[in-house]
Amino acid sequence: MKNHRILVINVGSTSTKMAYFIGTKPLMNEMIKYDSEDMLRYHSLTKQLPRRKDDMLALLEKKKVELNTLDVIISRGGPGKPGPAGVYAINKIMCDDLLDGKYGEHPSSLGPAIALEMSIQLNIPAIVIDPPSTDEFQNLARISGLPNVERKSAFHALNQKAAARRAAYDLGMRYEEINLVVAHLGGGITVGAHQEGKVIDCNNGLSEGPFTPERAGSLPTFDVIDLMVSGELDKEQLKKKLVGQGGLTAYLGTADAGKIEERIKSGDTQAEMIFAAMAYQVAKDIGAMFAVLRGNVRGIVLTGGLAHSDLFTHWIQEWVGSLAPVFIYPGEDEMKALAEGAIRAMKGELTIQCYNNL
Repeated sequence: MKNHRILVINVGSTSTKMAYFIGTKPLMNEMIKYDSEDMLRYHSLTKQLPRRKDDMLALLEKKKVELNTLDVIISRGGPGKPGPAGVYAINKIMCDDLLDGKYGEHPSSLGPAIALEMSIQLNIPAIVIDPPSTDEFQNLARISGLPNVERKSAFHALNQKAAARRAAYDLGMRYEEINLVVAHLGGGITVGAHQEGKVIDCNNGLSEGPFTPERAGSLPTFDVIDLMVSGELDKEQLKKKLVGQGGLTAYLGTADAGKIEERIKSGDTQAEMIFAAMAYQVAKDIGAMFAVLRGNVRGIVLTGGLAHSDLFTHWIQEWVGSLAPVFIYPGEDEMKALAEGAIRAMKGELTIQCYNNL
């Protein structure tokens, strides 16, 4: 059976991750890092696109990846049109929605755009799987409090589902037969209620939930209105303040959890208070999703980059450890999950869906 040659692209706020697989074997796994302040000078996602693509192609050339031998390109998805989990072919309509920010703005939208350009040049498929716009919400979760404002599904679907499947495996069960609460802890933080293989509720990763290293999370609405009408910030400046310049960055001047932990060790009580407050807010959302699942929860899963922090995860466990067993999977299994998804799609085990049909 053929071992497919797969290029995996995963664009984040301050990084571009790439991996080259032959079958399930990674032959290259690299990351290009960017300074968060440097990226703020780009006023739109499309302005970042040429630099991100050129840097990526330069690294692929340096690593001697022969692009003309590739069978498929798979990218982490962006916040596009809501739809069920699964595999979707990348096309122009999808990329236009992503780059225009029609359903939300996030640098992950750059990945599919780069993948589409490369796939056209190489005449191979380009796909995404379990994008952040994956929508499996129960109807109750869509109600906000205002009839013309609907709560929308936008979360780290790929990594949450990969971590949930790993926890199910460790429990000796199938993901589709148990309930879990999964918290993705990174530059964005999302906490989801997984009910028998579907995420029936989750905070919106851009506009709700705990504050994060660079996002403000849920805020008192009247105070946000005052900030909006003060005239100090225009709409785009306010968006950047909420997503990119909020959270740890706003309070402590850095989004780097490692640096913050060093400050805590040196006796910085303000850094300790803010870092603990972020853990406290994560714990509160875990409790909320525990309630969504009526307390029928086999495990609580902590994953993502911040799960490397023993201090941060210890604080969360102190608040929620009595609810259910806690599984900690530091980092992300996204590159492996993307490659495995591409293999299943190329073998025909997963149907490649059309974004236009959503």
